[in-house]
Amino acid sequence: MSAQVSGPPQRKGGDWLDSWNPEDAATWDSGRAWKTLWITTFNLTLAFVTWFLVSGIATKLNNIGFNLSSGQLYWLVAMPGLAGGTLRLIWTFLPPLMGTRKLVSITTALLLLPLVGWAFAIQDPSTPYAVLMLLAALAGIGGGAFSGFMPSTSYFFPKAKQGTALGLQAGIGNFGVSLVQFVTPWIVSFAMLWTVGDAQRFVDAKKGIDKEVWYQNAALVWIPFVIVGAILAWFLLKSVPVQAKGVKEQFDIFSNKHTWLMTLLYVITFGTFSGFAAVFAVLIKNKYGSDVFGADGIDPLKYAFWGALVGSAARIIAGPISDKFGGGKVTAVSALGIALATVFTAFQLNPTSADQFPMFFWGMLAIFFFAGVGNASTFKQMPMIFEPRQAGGVIGWTAAIAAYGPFVFGVVLAVVAPMIFFIVWAVLAASGVWVAWYYYARPGAEKPS
Repeated sequence: MSAQVSGPPQRKGGDWLDSWNPEDAATWDSGRAWKTLWITTFNLTLAFVTWFLVSGIATKLNNIGFNLSSGQLYWLVAMPGLAGGTLRLIWTFLPPLMGTRKLVSITTALLLLPLVGWAFAIQDPSTPYAVLMLLAALAGIGGGAFSGFMPSTSYFFPKAKQGTALGLQAGIGNFGVSLVQFVTPWIVSFAMLWTVGDAQRFVDAKKGIDKEVWYQNAALVWIPFVIVGAILAWFLLKSVPVQAKGVKEQFDIFSNKHTWLMTLLYVITFGTFSGFAAVFAVLIKNKYGSDVFGADGIDPLKYAFWGALVGSAARIIAGPISDKFGGGKVTAVSALGIALATVFTAFQLNPTSADQFPMFFWGMLAIFFFAGVGNASTFKQMPMIFEPRQAGGVIGWTAAIAAYGPFVFGVVLAVVAPMIFFIVWAVLAASGVWVAWYYYARPGAEKPS
């Protein structure tokens, strides 16, 4: 997605560059582009940490005194997805209006709201469920950030480097999901220097566990990093003069059929990643946990972080591959992989023994891997299909819709048998294979990308 301005920007200000044309190698400031990438990527990682914080703590709430049903847990991990998707619809239109500097710094600062809120609420088991849901919704700010950060950063890079740049940003940013799920079990085991409040009792009678924990640390540990990220963005970032006259002008993306086709493909890829990442721990708990198999049950937080880790790594690797071979072809392969892996895993959802867990686990990792590949390839496609300003809007829009993945997965799995849901999702993924191949990958495709 290139950003070329022939005249002065529509707005003046210290944070707006006078002009920017990344397709002109003689004038492109690669140093500024990469500095922007790394700062926004750092902050995007923290945004994903915040967005998926609830998935890292929800399965243990009952062990520290809360009394939530399995349905309430599914809804709790679903709420950040609902809020994140909705907020992405707003953040989609902000990059041309606010600019990279203000958008990234202010959004990062807003992450303090859910982090501070959860740090206090989790210490009191009598906290009303409605308050927990509100805090889960505020965590959606981290999800909304993606639709503003990615287009903002993409303006700085030429088309030839967009697959690599956006693959790095989104892939490393996605590591925030596995990071919060990995760090949480460790960080809650001791009091930090800035820990606020007393310890809680963690009890799992079926496993014979009774110990002190500090679950407020799951949120508190990220606060210093968020403050640093907001300061870095405010003082070091600039904004590219790719501007729209208003939100209405940006609605022209919806008259293009490829906006809707790419939305379908991104729902299949990122919707799979975000949806399964949100419910992975709850799935393990409900199908293979101690409530099902007693002392032999699987601890979900020992394994849940692997899904997002694999998907994020695949996204980073697939960026350069998409640059070389074309995003459309890679997306077709990704959708096929998701379809096959989801069908395989569907048949691991009614276990008779905890010994069957490895088959389920490897099936889920295959789903995450192919989802990560498609996350990168679709972001290579969009700058090739649309002109710069539209491409930014389409990236934000598709990301917004796909961000409803955690909400859809959480709510549907609360009322529908998981095996049925997995099969239906596999059919949806199979439809993506045809769309990617016919419109974007085959010889003579309408929009080769």
